[in-house]
Amino acid sequence: MQAHQHGVERTFIPRKTSRVDPDGQMARKSAVPPSYYGEPHKFDPTFRGPVHKRGCTDVLCCVIFVIVILGYITLGAVAWMHGDPRKVVYPTDSYGQFCGQQGTPNANKAILFYFNILHCANPAVLINLQCPTTQLCVSKCPDRFATYLDMQYNYSRNRSYWEYYRQFCKPGFDNPKKSVAQVLRDEDCPSMLVPSRPFLQRCFPDFITRNGTLTVANKTDFKDGLGKTRSVVDLRDAANGIASLLDAKEVGTKIFEDYASSWYWILIGLVITMVISLLFILLLRFTAGVLLWCVIFGVIAAVGYGIWHCYWEYVALRGKPNADVTISDIGFQTDFRVYLQLSQTWLIFMISLAVIEAVIIMMLIFLRRRVRIAIALLKEGSKAVSYIMSTLFYPIITFLLLALCIAYWAVTAIFLASSGDAVYKVMSTQPNCKYTNITCNPETFGQSNVSRVCPGSQCTFAFYGGESVYHRYIFVLQLCNLLVFLWLVNFVIALGQCTLAGAFASYYWALKKPADIPACPLAASFGRAIRYHTGSLAFGALILSIVQFFRIVLEYLDHKLKGAHNAFARFLLCCLKCCFWCLERFIKFMNRNAYIMIAIYGRNFCASARDAFFLLMRNVVRVAVLDKVTDFLLFLGKLLISGSVGVLAFFFFTRKIPVIQEEVPSLNYYWVPLLTVIFGSYLVAHGFFNVYAMCVDTLFLCFCEDLERNDGSASKPYFMPAGLHKILKRSDQPAKKYSRS
Repeated sequence: MQAHQHGVERTFIPRKTSRVDPDGQMARKSAVPPSYYGEPHKFDPTFRGPVHKRGCTDVLCCVIFVIVILGYITLGAVAWMHGDPRKVVYPTDSYGQFCGQQGTPNANKAILFYFNILHCANPAVLINLQCPTTQLCVSKCPDRFATYLDMQYNYSRNRSYWEYYRQFCKPGFDNPKKSVAQVLRDEDCPSMLVPSRPFLQRCFPDFITRNGTLTVANKTDFKDGLGKTRSVVDLRDAANGIASLLDAKEVGTKIFEDYASSWYWILIGLVITMVISLLFILLLRFTAGVLLWCVIFGVIAAVGYGIWHCYWEYVALRGKPNADVTISDIGFQTDFRVYLQLSQTWLIFMISLAVIEAVIIMMLIFLRRRVRIAIALLKEGSKAVSYIMSTLFYPIITFLLLALCIAYWAVTAIFLASSGDAVYKVMSTQPNCKYTNITCNPETFGQSNVSRVCPGSQCTFAFYGGESVYHRYIFVLQLCNLLVFLWLVNFVIALGQCTLAGAFASYYWALKKPADIPACPLAASFGRAIRYHTGSLAFGALILSIVQFFRIVLEYLDHKLKGAHNAFARFLLCCLKCCFWCLERFIKFMNRNAYIMIAIYGRNFCASARDAFFLLMRNVVRVAVLDKVTDFLLFLGKLLISGSVGVLAFFFFTRKIPVIQEEVPSLNYYWVPLLTVIFGSYLVAHGFFNVYAMCVDTLFLCFCEDLERNDGSASKPYFMPAGLHKILKRSDQPAKKYSRS
C-alpha cells in the first residue's frame, strides 16, 4: 500500500493492525510489531537540531571514570617513586651497578663485558643478564684475541700487554704475577679475550662470514686460556642468533642515518599530502560526481599499470642467470634491492595487484547503482564540511590527546617494569648444583660454602624485584595500566566522534542553510559533549575497552600456545578470537551511531544506542546501500592520494626527476623514506577523510530522523535539501517492488 501526503510518496508494508498517534493521524505500518524496531520520534515543532537544554547523562559512570583517572595518576606517581628507568636504559654488572651512569665510577664505561661468553647458553640468557659468568662494565670491547697466560708470558718484556688486559679485569686488581689458577678461581680477570663489538650495550663476538666460513678477526679457532684450542663455532653456539641480531642492528643504524638525512623531505611529502587532501575535499563541494569517478578509474588505471610493469619486469628477468632463484633460497638480505633482481618477486607483485584489480572491478559492477547514490551523499557531505571548515582540523586535537595517553602509558609501564631492588642469584656452570637460582648476597657470598660445593659458581645480579605487596602485584598493575590506557584512548576517539556529530547535526537541522547554522558549531558541540556527556562517552568507551582487553589476552595466550600440540585448545582459542573480533566490530559500529544520537538528543548511552539501533533497523535498506559503499569510495580516495604522493616520492628519492637531482640526499635504502612517506600520507589522508565519513554517517541518521519526524508539508517541512531527498529515495525502489509483489 502506498500513501501520498502533500505530494510526497512513501512506501508502507501492510500488517494486520495499525495504530493512531496522539494527533489522530495514521502512523507508519510495519510487518512486525512496533516494539521490535522501536518507536519513531513524534513530531516536535520546536525541534531545530541538537538539543541545547539537556542534563548530565550516565553520572555514575562519569564519577567512576574520574575516580579511575585519579587512581591512574596515583599509579603513575607510585611507579615514579619506586621505579628507575635507568634499570631499563643501562645494562647492569654483576654487582648491580649501572654501566654508563653519570656521577658513578662507571660513567665512562657504558658497555657490559662477559668474562667467559662460552658459559652463556643462548642470547636470551645474555640479554636477561643471567649468564653464569662475571659481568663487568668497560669503556670499549676487546679488539684482539688474547689470553691471561700469553699476557703473563709477555709481561716481563713489554708491560703494555698488561695495561691493555687490565681494563677487562675487576677494578682495583693490579697483580699481573698472580697465578693463573688463583686469578680464574677468584674471577679477577677473564681467561681469554675475544674480538667483539657492542650490541645492546653488550660485547658480543665480532662474527664475519667469509666465503661461507664463519670467522672472528679472520680466524676460525682460538685459545681459551685453559690450554685448549676452541673453534669459532663454539662461540657461535654460545651466542646463538647474535649474528642475525648484529645484522639487524646494522640495518637499524643505516635506517636511522636515512631518517636523519631525509626527514626534511619526508615532512615536505606529508605537507603535500595535507594540501592535496584539503583540495580534494574542497573540490568535492563542486565536482563530487566527476571527481569520485575519476578517483575510481584512476585507481583502476594505476593498479593496471602496476600489473603491466610487474609483468614486464618478470619477462625481462625470466631468462637472466640467477634470476630464477627463489626468495626462500636467498633468505633475509639487508639490501632489499637484491629481491628486485628475482623474477619470483615480480610474479608475486603481479598476482597480488591482479587480485586487487579484480576485487575492485567486481565491486563496482555489482554496486554501480549504489555507488551513484553514495556519491550524491558525499556531495552533500562536502557542503557541510565547507560550511564548517574547522572540523577538518579537529583530528589534530585527537592526535595530541592520543599522543598524551600513549606517552603516559609507556612511561608508567617502564617505571612499573623497573620497580624493585637488585636481586642476586647463584649462577653455576655445573648442571647439578643444588644452589643454582638461590637468592644470595654478593657481599657475604665469598664466606659461604656455595663456591666449595659448586666450584665456579657466582653470586650474580639477576633482576629487579622485591617481596612487598607492591612488588608482588606489579603484573596486576601492568594489566590495570593497559586497561585504563585502552579506556582513555577509546574515550578520546568517542569525544571526537560526538563532537563532530554535533557540529554536522547543527548543519543538517538548520532550515535555511547556511543562515540558520549556529555560530561556532564545533566549539559548542565540544562543550556539550564534555559538560553533559562525559559519563555516556566513558560508558561506551569502557564496553569497547573490555572487549579489546580480552582480545589482547587471547592474542597473548595464542602466542604462548603456538608450540602446544593440543589441537582442541588451539581450535577453541581461534573461535574465541574470531568471536571477539566480530564483537569488537559490532560495538564500534553501534558506539559510533550512539554518539551521533547523544550529540543530537542528549540522552544517555543505552537509550541513544537503542534509538540508533532501531532507527537503523527501520532503514536497513538504506544502511545496506550507503554504509560500506561510502567507506569504499573514501578508501579509494585515500589510496589514490597516498599512492600519488608515493609515486612522486619514488621518483624523487631514486633521482629520476632531473630538475632536483642534486637536492636528493644520499641514502642507504631509498625505501626507508619512501615507505614512511606512503604510510604517513595514508594516515594524513585518513585523518581528513575520517571527518568526512563522520559527516556522512551523521547526515544519514539525521535524514532517517527527518523522514520520520516530518512529511514535507508547510507545517512539518523537511530539513534535508530537495536534491538529497530525491536521490536517497531511489534506494527505496527495491523495497517498493517487494511490497507491491
